[in-house]
Amino acid sequence: HAQGSRVAGETQGSRLTMADSPGPGTAGTSSRGSHALARYLPILGWARSYDRNVLTSDLVAAIIVTIMLIPQSLAYALLAGLPPVVGLYASILPLVAYAIFGTSRTLAVGPVAVVSLMTASAAGAVAAQGTELYLEAAITLAALSGIMLAVLGFLRLGFLANLLSHPVISGFITASGILIATSQLRHILGVTAGGDTWPAMLGSLARAFDTINPWTLAIGLPATAFLFWVRKGLKPALVSLGLQPRAADIVAKAGPVIAVVVTILAALSFDLGARGVDLVGAIPQGLPPFALPSTDPDLIARLWVPALLISVIGFVESVSVAQTLAAKRRQRIAPDQELIGLGAANIASAVSGGYPVTGGFARSVVNFDAGAETPAAGAYTALGIALAGLFLTPLLFHLPIATLAATIIVAVLALVDLKTPGQLWRYSKGDFAAQFATIAITLAAGVELGVIAGVVVGLLLYLWRASRPHAAIVGRVPETEHFRNVERHRVFTVPHVLSIRIDESLTYLNARWLEEYVLEEVADRPAVRHVILMCSAVNEIDASGLESLEAINHRLIDAAIGLHLSEVKGPVMDRLQRTHFTAELNGRVYLSQNRAFGDLAKNGGPPEAVPEDMARGMI
Repeated sequence: HAQGSRVAGETQGSRLTMADSPGPGTAGTSSRGSHALARYLPILGWARSYDRNVLTSDLVAAIIVTIMLIPQSLAYALLAGLPPVVGLYASILPLVAYAIFGTSRTLAVGPVAVVSLMTASAAGAVAAQGTELYLEAAITLAALSGIMLAVLGFLRLGFLANLLSHPVISGFITASGILIATSQLRHILGVTAGGDTWPAMLGSLARAFDTINPWTLAIGLPATAFLFWVRKGLKPALVSLGLQPRAADIVAKAGPVIAVVVTILAALSFDLGARGVDLVGAIPQGLPPFALPSTDPDLIARLWVPALLISVIGFVESVSVAQTLAAKRRQRIAPDQELIGLGAANIASAVSGGYPVTGGFARSVVNFDAGAETPAAGAYTALGIALAGLFLTPLLFHLPIATLAATIIVAVLALVDLKTPGQLWRYSKGDFAAQFATIAITLAAGVELGVIAGVVVGLLLYLWRASRPHAAIVGRVPETEHFRNVERHRVFTVPHVLSIRIDESLTYLNARWLEEYVLEEVADRPAVRHVILMCSAVNEIDASGLESLEAINHRLIDAAIGLHLSEVKGPVMDRLQRTHFTAELNGRVYLSQNRAFGDLAKNGGPPEAVPEDMARGMI
């Protein structure tokens, strides 16, 4: 109850207490200024009600997320082809920036698997891994992504992310998960392999199969199996041993840390470094350095498209998680401000030597479940990561790379969704085609082409569907005033009246199709003397749609057939009345389909002439 009251109070941040009330003569200016400032700085809203209880909740959540984020950050930097310490750098200042500018109370920002893969793909196209140019490209990607996101946010263009449909996003994440897991098998097996596409990766692994390092395999396989078990089995096991559910959950979330500690001890005990097992090695100790992105026009020209894709994918993933978690607490996020928050986080990552970041699903859920109340939990997490960078990095020298690879594999396989394609096939062949194209091209040609292909296929399918709208011949359901599709219901019709319900707006995409459809249906029915276009679902008629209506009207006049409209919406009718169409219409405009059908069913001949003012009066 206390939490609910606090949330309710925070959502009414525009209310002023007596202490906050401006003086005479300054109320309007002060109120508008503070409202505008609070819009771009959400921290000014939740910070007012920050108290000791909220602080405790945020600190507990921060400790849990920090424990989870340290091995994840190292692993995702490895996935991005960067030194592990870069993952820590990308988990400090970005969290602070998002705490200031973000609107979600529980979103945890930082490196994520999909964005790390896209970073590796983009940076790998301009430089070799391990070079200074590769790191510079990753930093520049973060800066470009941050600028793009912030600009989109200030222009309130968050709706552009809707170009990526859910099937496309789901397909891309599934394919990316498969690519990421496959790419990490070389670290589990201890072999040298590569490739940017799934066939290339599998072929490279097959050729290197006879060079498997048994010591690396002895680390990688048990670590992977343990982390899979931790996800589902550790918490129930601890509860059965008498541990409280909350404590058991915290221990389960620390599963990757347990794997890290155990494998470091194993590497020390058996001198695995001397047996060919790849170790993390020396990690620079200290806080993130100050860095600047490249200003080379050629490099920027090669990176801006990948940066745009990273921005869109990262924003869609982040805002989906934020909205889901906010709904559970009856809170609200502002998508356009989220763009600014994520933009600030990426710019902060760039100037501190990191790479592109976004909100992560797994760590955000952990942050939520751990009781985080405000974005301050992210700032406290950043402090924990900074302390780890100052004092704990020497302890990670003997950490096997195979352990980080196991962490990545377990995390990304949870994102692979193999059920949705079958469900889409049964529900929507078009959405299935968009998802299948995204998965297939991402696996076969890489992440960038996969996203582009998914968007293009989705848009083409949308345009195809829009160009062939659904329309139905309708009749009256007996003893009612309702009209339904003659192919689905038993309805009453008369031979000389053809009623057609149009279920889409009339635009340049489908206007020609409607013209052909109406004339074909009339040609198949020699007895027809009246055609009624039922427009209850028509929200707009553009110039092309109007032209087609005029063509239909003239063709029906030549055939001595009346054209009538029914249930035209007010805004649509307002626009029609500004044209000559209503004056030239050889039939009537009816308020209801039932009235139109009732009048015309009695009239088997050509339509009677109706004065224009009478036709308008029936709207």
